[in-house]
Amino acid sequence: MMNWSSETVTSSGEDYPGYKGLEEAGARFIGGACAVTPVLRPRLPDADRLLPYLRQIDDNRIYANFGPLALALAERLGRRFSLRGENVITTASGTAALIGAILGSVGRAGKERPLALVPGYTFVATAIAVEACGYQPLFADLGEGHLLLEPADVLHHPLLEKIGLVVPVGAFGCGVAQARWRRFRDETGINVVIDGAACFEAVSRAPGDFLGDIPVAISFHATKSFAAGEGGCVVTSELDAAQGIAMALNFGFFGARLCRSASINGKMSEYHAAVGLAELDGWNEKSWALNAVSAHYRECFAEAGLGERFLGAPEIASCYALFRCGTGAKTRALSEYLEARGIGTRFWYGEGVHKEPHFMSRASLPNVEKTAATFLGLPVAPDLHAERIEQIVKWIAMFLKAR
Repeated sequence: MMNWSSETVTSSGEDYPGYKGLEEAGARFIGGACAVTPVLRPRLPDADRLLPYLRQIDDNRIYANFGPLALALAERLGRRFSLRGENVITTASGTAALIGAILGSVGRAGKERPLALVPGYTFVATAIAVEACGYQPLFADLGEGHLLLEPADVLHHPLLEKIGLVVPVGAFGCGVAQARWRRFRDETGINVVIDGAACFEAVSRAPGDFLGDIPVAISFHATKSFAAGEGGCVVTSELDAAQGIAMALNFGFFGARLCRSASINGKMSEYHAAVGLAELDGWNEKSWALNAVSAHYRECFAEAGLGERFLGAPEIASCYALFRCGTGAKTRALSEYLEARGIGTRFWYGEGVHKEPHFMSRASLPNVEKTAATFLGLPVAPDLHAERIEQIVKWIAMFLKAR
């Protein structure tokens, strides 16, 4: 089981022969100076593209509460997902989407089944959302070499009789297949809601596989491929469930100002809907640019003999470029090496959500910890220059060769 706090990772060259030589070679490669390249530099619609929608807001004088732009965004997303607009509920954030999906389709935790099973390899928002709905998060390990929680990982859990909710997560935007989880739900009677925060591209490509009666919460945060700055949506093929989710996101109101259910205020503002609509207008161009970045990474890593260590679009969302190292110590050292050259890196899910201070768990999740320690996020931006990608790959290859 990997524990970064107990590892010694230095940049002195003591652990990695040739490290100092790499420092000098890296400086020469870019003339002794390097511009900072963040791990993610989002690009949202510019002012010119937004202006027609902002003028509509001025004319409508409606700013929230499932306004006309939010409904128009839901309608356009519904067509993209091969569903009706009523099947898409826009939200204030991805976290609000997940809370609304749980409250509106499942409800708050009950005394007999107070636990919500969450994969340990996820962002903290997943656990925060289930906790906000009254559940106690229970963290699950993944299968060896897997990024996604599978029904087989849950069926023989020793606390199965206490689990009232399972929240599979589409890590890095990998789509979560509905069919397997639908069978699990029907066989066990345990409710399922999918956290598909980064899954916009996957569900757009294959809505028949990744959308259905199990609600899917999607984030439109600025860091996602498809972004509205902030916001999200819930998608379900069941209109009754969609109505319940809309009510859970609107103080329990639906058709009248009467609170009828557990709820939050999780509605999308018209301003964020405007960004979402403008983003859809330019999505083909942005998507092409992001996928071109991934394709160039893939080409460069293949030329360096490291192709099998790269993970990018279309296997995962195009806002991620991941490099897999062999050990946690080596990955940390590579991160420091790149950061020293102005190259941003990130362990996107930290050490696993079960290691976050608020959720600190004594559970042993060896596969989660190994995965979290060895997947390093590399820079992505729609306008990331090919030359910079080539530099990054060359530095990684030099680091590994020196070691």
